[in-house]
Amino acid sequence: MPYLATGRRVAIRPFTPADGEEFTAAARASTALHRPWLFPPRTAEEYARYAGRFDQEPGPAGFLVCGLADGGRIAGFIAVNNIVHGAFRSAALGYGAFAHAAGRGLMGEGLGLVVGHAFGPAMGLHRLEANIQPGNSASIALAERAGFRLEGYSPRFLYVDGDWRDHERWAITAEESPVR
Repeated sequence: MPYLATGRRVAIRPFTPADGEEFTAAARASTALHRPWLFPPRTAEEYARYAGRFDQEPGPAGFLVCGLADGGRIAGFIAVNNIVHGAFRSAALGYGAFAHAAGRGLMGEGLGLVVGHAFGPAMGLHRLEANIQPGNSASIALAERAGFRLEGYSPRFLYVDGDWRDHERWAITAEESPVR
């Protein structure tokens, strides 16, 4: 599968059915890192449903962040959800690193590639938003490093892990992005 964008240490590409085994194994190995914030697919059936969402038109876009020095091993994933075109041209991001890649800066570089792709001609978006639970300091730090700014606080915003969770709204526009 060809990469959509390549950086110094990572590249991004779409999800494929063939990625299921590697993705789910990495998700299972990363449970302690993800919980209670994130619940990526950990079985073949869950992966097929999750990755299948990205094949629907119109629909969300999914990207795998792959480490170039690791032979293309999946370091993490980024979903561009709730895409609205027209005058709004906005979307919401969701993302997660896998334990073997956490803390190495790979997701920061990958997020920059996805932001550039989303604001470029391929997707034509103007605004991206990441809604992050206040205690998820790693996710907040990633958004900050990518140039997102804190816009506000949304009580009981998303249903996660059996309850409605508060979230901070982080956003960036094409004009603010360091990657264009």
